[in-house]
Amino acid sequence: MSSKIYVGNLPYSVTDASLKSNFAEFGSVSSAKVMMDRETGNSKGFGFVEMASLEMAQAAITALHGMSVDGRSIVVSLARPREENGGSGGYSAAGYSSAKRSDIGYGTGGYGGGRY
Repeated sequence: MSSKIYVGNLPYSVTDASLKSNFAEFGSVSSAKVMMDRETGNSKGFGFVEMASLEMAQAAITALHGMSVDGRSIVVSLARPREENGGSGGYSAAGYSSAKRSDIGYGTGGYGGGRY
């Protein structure tokens, strides 16, 4: 079973290869990926490392969390699973409704609906 590690506050100079080599001293690294901005191609400052076992991942987390890399204190922790948001592009199924706000009189907005 592999364990995924989140690595945050990375300097923008860190690459996939350098990230992998930093974690390789703690065990077998399945993959290492620095997340990149689609439009600019620059690093987003965080990445993920997948290690072969949970024990290796814990050893790497303990040793590297808070370590200074190019003047930045990196954050290393177990990655949380991605939250499912329904894939609706950020909009809820309810659409645009006034979420039962008490400061608005009556209606749901639109022409004359709110008190603005």
